[in-house]
Parts: sequence; C-alpha cells; structure tokens
Amino acid sequence: MKKFVSFRPIAALVILTISVTGCGNKQPSSGSADKVPTDHSSGKPVDAATAGSVTGKILFTGVLPQNKTINMIDVPNCAKLHSEPVMTEGAVAGDNGTLQNVVVYLQGDFSAYSFPPAAAPVQVDQQGCIYIPHVVAVMTGDPLQVTSKDAVTHNINAMSQLHQGWNETQMPGGPSIVKRFAQEEIPMTVKCNMHPWMRFYLAVVDHPYFQVTGKDGQFALRNVPPGTYTLTAWHETFGTKKQTIVIQPKQEQTVSITYTDQDHP
Repeated sequence: MKKFVSFRPIAALVILTISVTGCGNKQPSSGSADKVPTDHSSGKPVDAATAGSVTGKILFTGVLPQNKTINMIDVPNCAKLHSEPVMTEGAVAGDNGTLQNVVVYLQGDFSAYSFPPAAAPVQVDQQGCIYIPHVVAVMTGDPLQVTSKDAVTHNINAMSQLHQGWNETQMPGGPSIVKRFAQEEIPMTVKCNMHPWMRFYLAVVDHPYFQVTGKDGQFALRNVPPGTYTLTAWHETFGTKKQTIVIQPKQEQTVSITYTDQDHP
C-alpha cells in the first residue's frame, strides 16, 4: 500500500514566510541608520576666536491660510484633555509679523570641523493626540526621543526618502522610542497611523547650524567658521527659500527672510 505524505504544514510555513517578508517591505526601517552612527569628532574644533554668527527673523506678509479644527470625538481620552478646539498647524503666525515652525539652517562644507554631540535628546511628546512640538530638528548621530503621555495607543510612522524611516506602535505607558539618523534629510514627515490628524516634521542636519523658529520668529546660528554659505529656510506650507551669505572672521550678520501668501502653492 502506498503512503501519502501531507505537505500542508510545509505549505503553511512557506505562506507565513512570504507574508512576513512582504509586510517588512512596506516601510523602510531606520535600523540601518541606527547601526551606522555619524561621527562628528574626526575634524578640528571651530576656532571661537575667528568664528562669526548669523541671526535674524523669518517674516511673513499677506494673509495666512486658515488652519482647520481637529475633530477628536472618536478619541474621548484625548478630546477631554483640551479645553479649547485644537487646530492644525500648517501655518502659525509669530509675533510682529513673523512665522513659526520654520527650519533655518546653513548649507555648506563643514567636513573639516568636529562638533560635540547633543547634551540631551531632541524630544517630541504625544499629548492629547497631538505631537508637541510640531517641527523639530536634530543633528545626524544625535538622538530623537518620542514619548507619550496619552492613555491611547499610537503608531509612529516616519516616512523617509533615504530609508531612515520607521513604523512602530507605542502603547500607553510604554517606553520612549529613540532614533538616530546617519544622513541629512529635510524634511521627514512623521505621522500616527491610528490618528490621521497627528503629524510632525523632522529635519536632520549634518552639523549644528540650525534652528526652528518659535513664537518670536527669530533664529541665531553662532560659532560659524568664516566662509560662504547658503542660508536656507524650510516651511511645510510655504516651501524653501535660500540666500547666499559670506561670514567674515568675527562677523555678526543679521539677515531676514520673508515669506508671502504668494508662496503658498
């Protein structure tokens, strides 16, 4: 009598393997970036005796587009934490005609210099199903820490063109998520797959000459080695503006960049 061998367990294992592999291809992982930390210690320190600085404001003229009210009725644990309506942050005015949430940074060759690591992680917190702050910047190799104070589950999905993204669930009371990045990328969009209104923007810069404007719309980039650079501003709604600057030894420059409502696509 012939014996028949069942292939069902083997077939099931093959299908499971294919399924797991397919899911892993949906979103690039930041694991490779974490394994190759950027070293900023191989160059020479910036000479403070000759370094200059550039300070200024990001201004706005015209009418800002209206932000939208966020409806959290389906997430009562978050909705109850807000005493006033929560608005999106696509365009937030600063004081005296300035603009908030603009990433200001220098573009140039800083490869000859060394920079100390950040004293503490750049932190983004989830509070009431909102990312705070809305825009952050971090130097390559330095940590970004994402925390949550919410009593609901979040799913942090960082979308990267350079395979530095990640997609990770964060449970209530769960540990912080810490990531490092090996390549400059401006911007990375980070959202919550479970709450579609949740979104923040991350700028990864390969040196410490950057700042995100706050309520006063100001920026200050100090201890910059003399040279010719491109002063660059990025905003999620109004895009990128650039201006060439030349920093002489010990020179303190003041430069303003102006966005208008005509910059809105």
